[in-house]
Amino acid sequence: MSERQRGLGRGLSALLGEAASDTPEAAPPSAPTDTPIELIHRNPDQPRRTFSETDLETLTRSIRDKGVLQPILLRPSPTEPGHFQIVAGERRWRAAQRAELQTIPAVVRELDDRQVLEIAIIENVQRADLNPIEEAMGYRALIERFGRTQEALGDIVGKSRSHVANTLRLLNLPEAVRDHVAAGRLSAGHARALIPAEDPEGLADKIIAEGLSVRQAEALASGASARTPRPTASRTPIDRNADIVALERDLSEALGLKVDLVDSGGKGALTLRYGNLEQLDDLFRRLMG
Repeated sequence: MSERQRGLGRGLSALLGEAASDTPEAAPPSAPTDTPIELIHRNPDQPRRTFSETDLETLTRSIRDKGVLQPILLRPSPTEPGHFQIVAGERRWRAAQRAELQTIPAVVRELDDRQVLEIAIIENVQRADLNPIEEAMGYRALIERFGRTQEALGDIVGKSRSHVANTLRLLNLPEAVRDHVAAGRLSAGHARALIPAEDPEGLADKIIAEGLSVRQAEALASGASARTPRPTASRTPIDRNADIVALERDLSEALGLKVDLVDSGGKGALTLRYGNLEQLDDLFRRLMG
């Protein structure tokens, strides 16, 4: 693992220190300055899309009373000379506008698009400000736009690779189910239980209506899948007891892959399903030591 990756895993402050020294001619970190709010714009690639109205109002009252206690992080706007783009601190910026401040303390850094997205994800994940769908979309952007691997993403945010893989799997759910997760009506655990289900939208509605726990949701999804005929060759009836379901779940979480475990009288088959070549390569590395 590179020194940079270890720094990212230590958190936002470590990344900021390394970003300032990415090039030998980089200027030393600047002190916070009061920056006119009208020159500051949100980052359109900010992974966080939702802001609690209650939290914003609470912060607005605090800013009216005590001011902005922690500077926000900016970079020069890539499209508007003389303006700035928010890297970290959008919630403080929004609350400062509501408090009718004219300026806000800010630190300006020269950062590229990848660093900006990484910092935004780190800040929000470490503060638990992202809902699971926003977190997954941020991970996907870093993978698709900047070639990050799941292992590297785990180092960046201080999470395990399996956590990153399981979070990304939420994006395979139908939009209606993702909306439930984003709104907090379903937890990530509920949503993961629905990934292999034949009718995740219908099951999601039932889970919400009946207030089912994650364990109950897993049992519901497993039972629904078992009742749904599948176009496979005939085989001996399988034992879908709680131990088999639990083993499937544990293996899936450990490997970050969809796992099917079939057991009939102590004999059976284990099937691992991968979604891309990166997952297959990672599986081979694990199996081959």
